[in-house]
Amino acid sequence: MTNAAASPVVHARAPGKINVFLKVGAVLEDGYHEVATAYQAVSLFEDVRARSADDFSVEFSGPIDTSGLAVDGSNLAIRAARALARKAGYRGGVRLQIEKNVPIAGGMGGGSADAAATLLACDTLWGTEATREDLIAIAATLGADVPFAFTGGTAIGTGRGDQLSPALAKGQFHWVLALAEFGLSTPGVYDELDRHRERHAQDIFPAQIQPTVDANVLQALRASDPRMLAEALHNDLQAPALHLAPGLAAVLELGEANGALAGLLSGSGPTVAFLVADADSALELQVALSASRLTVVRATGPVHGARIIHD
Repeated sequence: MTNAAASPVVHARAPGKINVFLKVGAVLEDGYHEVATAYQAVSLFEDVRARSADDFSVEFSGPIDTSGLAVDGSNLAIRAARALARKAGYRGGVRLQIEKNVPIAGGMGGGSADAAATLLACDTLWGTEATREDLIAIAATLGADVPFAFTGGTAIGTGRGDQLSPALAKGQFHWVLALAEFGLSTPGVYDELDRHRERHAQDIFPAQIQPTVDANVLQALRASDPRMLAEALHNDLQAPALHLAPGLAAVLELGEANGALAGLLSGSGPTVAFLVADADSALELQVALSASRLTVVRATGPVHGARIIHD
């Protein structure tokens, strides 16, 4: 995709995401669920710096506690680097330094952003000259959200969420994110959804119906209308996540009582994303939630996907 970098350090950046709409269908043969989702990339970024090395390693920094993250071969960024090396026949390694700003296990695709930025950084560092399509194909083997972290913007995801089609989104949407002090396992939340559906019979969830994104979501994105989008926000994973972490319900109520147009869990949670009307409303809600001792950040979307940063 690019020529080898002249600098010994290559810096790539990729965004976190919010699922503004998420419908979950039946379990596929590979164990994933079929989904229909509307992704929006938002202005919380993961920064990956890559240096040539004999082997593969990763270390973390940033405002988030990263002490629980794996730094061995199971780490998604190292898996991404190794996948590209195999594809390109590259025999060296890479030392990755990742500055994390996206909540860990927060439903915002931070690990996926790490992987997407790593693919781009290593392609540049090693001069593998992979095409964009090559990198997205590798991304899809790493996880359902990794291709979107690579492309960014606003997109509709189907299949496992990795079959992307761009969605027109004009203007800018303003979000206030309430960050939890704990994570939720994405597989665990999906398992809870399956248990819920088993308990409540097929008349509540006809598994044969293919999930689709509500047309009102697409219309709201095209119109850059936050109030219209607020009416259409939906997440099938919210109920099972709230069952696993019932305290999040109070956070949702608090945000909506303090001026949010609407709130929902992002992906599998536990990050709560509040949609607000404008930048002033975002600041007011941030202040109100911070007064309740919540950790809160503001973000806007859509933003670009993975790209090289020239320091």
